[in-house]
Amino acid sequence: MAAPDNPLRVLFAAPAYWPATAFGGPIPVLRSLATGLAGSGHAVDVVTTSLTTAHGPRSRRTRTELQEGSTIRYLATPVSYRWMGVTPTLPLWLERLPRPDVAHIFGFRDPVGTIVATWCLARGIPYVFEALGMFRPKLRKVGLKRALDASVYHHVPARAARLLACSAIERDEYVAGGVERSRIALRPNGFPAVTTAPPGALRARLALPSGTPLVVAVGRVADGKGLDLLVRSVPDLPGAHLAIVGPDDGHGTAVRLTRLMGGLGVAERVHLVGQLADDDVQGAYADADVVALASAHENFGMVAAEAAAAGRAILLTDRCGVAELLGGRGALVVPYEGAAISEGLRRLLADGPLRARLGQGARETARIWSWQTVVDLQTSVYEDILGARARAGAAAGSA
Repeated sequence: MAAPDNPLRVLFAAPAYWPATAFGGPIPVLRSLATGLAGSGHAVDVVTTSLTTAHGPRSRRTRTELQEGSTIRYLATPVSYRWMGVTPTLPLWLERLPRPDVAHIFGFRDPVGTIVATWCLARGIPYVFEALGMFRPKLRKVGLKRALDASVYHHVPARAARLLACSAIERDEYVAGGVERSRIALRPNGFPAVTTAPPGALRARLALPSGTPLVVAVGRVADGKGLDLLVRSVPDLPGAHLAIVGPDDGHGTAVRLTRLMGGLGVAERVHLVGQLADDDVQGAYADADVVALASAHENFGMVAAEAAAAGRAILLTDRCGVAELLGGRGALVVPYEGAAISEGLRRLLADGPLRARLGQGARETARIWSWQTVVDLQTSVYEDILGARARAGAAAGSA
């Protein structure tokens, strides 16, 4: 790829970074954006914590790695809560790094992004704020989050040059929170390259014959992912099995699901597989008759993008941002409601031609929304910000 006429230096600030996949879909998104920008000829520096899981291990040492053209600084993180790590040396590293043209802050209410936003404002460096679905307080400690958003963290989104939404769902959350639409840029996440993994590994692991109907859910085992609704649908799916693939978030969801399975009498047909290596996840998609993402709220939903690249039929709730791209073409979109999810799964498992048609449409969508397409959109956001600042500076100089 030819070098850009005006290469940029971009600073990423993130609460965690690759290979910390236990934190879910944002991690491969950050990596793909950084890799794509670097591959397009831009310089990318990433500052992040050294965390790999919500439970540690924590590190008192900083290390620097070159990954696919980007320079990653995993900062010493002696204290953390979930993926919010305290990095005492971050201010020193910010002063040592080459001055960026623009910064990109991922996530909300974490020390890394808050400090980088403050640092950028003090030095006149524009930054993009991408909440990763965290802008509207959800799930736990909602009252505390609202209080902090109005005080300690208020400046992070309020002073951003642009707020970035990866779906209309996330854009509407910004607007509902008082952000002017003119300050919001809409840029979806990219889809992985189309792949064809050999099937059979997950079914062998679960001792399932090849013809057994299999629904697969991939992602963190956490509240809000609709996993309880999927388990409740199993009694209505004769002979079908449900495999839940992903790490436990440690808040008791797996325990509650196990109790639910027992109470419904479906413990032998629901499998809590745990976290798998990347290649094994691809194999899980290949084994699935249907991939289900039944979340109560997903600003995007990278699991569905991965399943689309694998050519799987997908069931999505209408609260997943990726449904805007896949709905009616590569996925069956249903309301976030138990009966609708159960009926959608029954329909898909009973209709092989429909599954094949959705799988083909999903792959076509993955080809359209490649990461290179998304990286080009992201670059245009940076360039628009810098162009606007340059015009404002020229106007001020001529006044």
